[in-house]
Amino acid sequence: MSTEMKIPFVSFKPLEKELDKDLRAAFERVYENSWYIEGKEDEKFEEEFAKYCDSKYCVGVGNGLDALMLALKALGVGDGDEVIVPSNTYIATALAVTYVGATPVFVEPDIKTFNINPALIEEKITDRTKAIMPVHLYGQACDMDPIMEIAKKHNLFVVEDCAQAHGATYKGKVIGSFGDAAGFSFYPGKNLGALGDAGATVTNNKELADKIRALGNYGSDYKYHHIYKGNNSRLDEMQAAFLAAKLPHLDKVNENRRAIADKYLKEITNPEVILPFVPDYAIPVWHIFGIRCKRRDELEKFLNERGIITNKHYPIPMHLQECYKDLGFKEGDFPIAEEISATELSIPMFYGMTDEQIQYVIDAINDFR
Repeated sequence: MSTEMKIPFVSFKPLEKELDKDLRAAFERVYENSWYIEGKEDEKFEEEFAKYCDSKYCVGVGNGLDALMLALKALGVGDGDEVIVPSNTYIATALAVTYVGATPVFVEPDIKTFNINPALIEEKITDRTKAIMPVHLYGQACDMDPIMEIAKKHNLFVVEDCAQAHGATYKGKVIGSFGDAAGFSFYPGKNLGALGDAGATVTNNKELADKIRALGNYGSDYKYHHIYKGNNSRLDEMQAAFLAAKLPHLDKVNENRRAIADKYLKEITNPEVILPFVPDYAIPVWHIFGIRCKRRDELEKFLNERGIITNKHYPIPMHLQECYKDLGFKEGDFPIAEEISATELSIPMFYGMTDEQIQYVIDAINDFR
């Protein structure tokens, strides 16, 4: 195998090259209008993204963390409450709970899908539980039917964390349209990424949408009239314009990622590597293609030496993070999350990967012994 090829973990260049004129036009339009917050670009994107998510309302916010936090806050989740979250996810999920004054309660994932295991949720419900926050991790839908049944049975809110799963579906229905609200991140590396930080909350509840919007605008429903102790988190016009230019291409981006994933799934045959599992109910969008390997660190070094850049999602599970030591957990308390943290390796996955790049990654992984 040639050692000359360099494969980045992610590259924005292929899509940006295709959309260069549209993105520059978006910038020029906003710049010429000299209107940068809460304008027509934001309105346009919100309307189009709500429709894409099969939801009635979309509220643009500053980032994905705020999208989740403001949804919880608007639902009345706060001091003394508990919110069920997966033990295996990016820390923003738990931070959203913490920021409203509630306590994150960790539930282990299914080792095959990496997503929260619905069968383990009920045992963690107490009289303080207020909501469940399933995370559609790496772009694959959670098993939503049993989650929604549990929520209904115990009168709990459901806030979907869709930060990595724009356009993914569960039983033919787009994620983000199941719960009371859903939070999306448009961090540049996402399948639908801004050219900076951005996020949105979608919901079918107008009262909830209005409250989220007010909470993100200093708690104000109109200028200098503050009905809540709010935050400052709004989607700016420039990012909204960029996102509106990219949104019509999201399905194409997702299809391209699926094609790459299909090739990985069919042609990575190294017996030391555990490939992602896709249940029948899910059509993933492959924000991350995460494999597992007992010798993960050796495999990572092997690939990096061959010019293939990788990542680990996430090398320290949330319950062992320094910032959550106050919850009192120790190593061994969430063995499945710990197992994933110790063995997961994310390999290159981005729109526009060439056949040569894909094959180079496959051959390198198969060569690892």
